[in-house]
Amino acid sequence: MSDAETLRIYDDKAADYAAQNREHLLQDPRLHSFIAACPRGGRVLDLGCGPGTSAAVMVAEGLRADAMDASTEMVALANALEGVTAWQATFDEISADKVYDGIWANFSLLHAPRAAFTKHLAALKRSLKPGGVFYIALKLGKGEARDALGRLYTYYEEDELKDLLTTTGFTVVNCAFGQGKGLDGQMARWISVACHG
Repeated sequence: MSDAETLRIYDDKAADYAAQNREHLLQDPRLHSFIAACPRGGRVLDLGCGPGTSAAVMVAEGLRADAMDASTEMVALANALEGVTAWQATFDEISADKVYDGIWANFSLLHAPRAAFTKHLAALKRSLKPGGVFYIALKLGKGEARDALGRLYTYYEEDELKDLLTTTGFTVVNCAFGQGKGLDGQMARWISVACHG
């Protein structure tokens, strides 16, 4: 993510975001499925880690979690959690080669511009070990728009997202759907896709 306004909002609202999402993330069945799909002691990437809650759960379950986010304040919150080491970076800085057993991209890549999305997927595919697991969650919809807070979002429908993942070389394993209230207070539909690299 490199949109300056979106990053400013996440920096300003980091504590609010952490408080709103902490309980949900600790009990998220998708996160626990991701952890179970990774080898014990495996190395994983929490892409767009936010306040580090998911990475902390991964570490507590025996994974070695790398956590990255483009927001200075989110990285500071993540680094305050036991066992979490986070660094500040944008999606354009993904450069690992066959390093990760799993990548968790939970509502992070929805902030990437549509024009850069496939480039980021390809970089993540290269970062995964063969057969590694990739979880991605996005808001459902079409086009690009700013929410009520001013954050930039890119929306995808199920078929388009699956096509992009397949074209990049991922094998889609399953999908989950839901809806929830975001930091802007609005209800939104979402999709989560589990893949193998």
